[in-house]
Amino acid sequence: MSRGSPFDELERLLDKMNDARERAGGGLAVDVRDDDEQFVVVTDLPGFEKDDIDVEVRDRTLRIDARHDEEFGVDESDYVRQERSKRSLSRSVSLPEDVDDDGAAASFENGVLTVELPKLHTSEESTSVDIE
Repeated sequence: MSRGSPFDELERLLDKMNDARERAGGGLAVDVRDDDEQFVVVTDLPGFEKDDIDVEVRDRTLRIDARHDEEFGVDESDYVRQERSKRSLSRSVSLPEDVDDDGAAASFENGVLTVELPKLHTSEESTSVDIE
């Protein structure tokens, strides 16, 4: 039975710690699905608008930031009770394989963000190199 490198185990532990921290702090919960040719990441962002969300892919890491813009001109003395808060959420997800950053696509519908990340395939075939 083959074991991965110590760095693979360290990455898994860091992911578990990040997941636990996000759950404890009410952060973003994500589903990451492997569809052979791409990873599909889905997260619920109820109450946010498309313009409130930033998605970035870099070095096998997907980062999602969602934040409400501050409302200007609202007189807080008009409120009898105010329990909803302006909040920001963020999450970084390490991906198990390299992805094509330029081919990434995201959609947002009914409070659900879906990010599609095509896998970056390296050729298994050898290439002949001419010697000059």
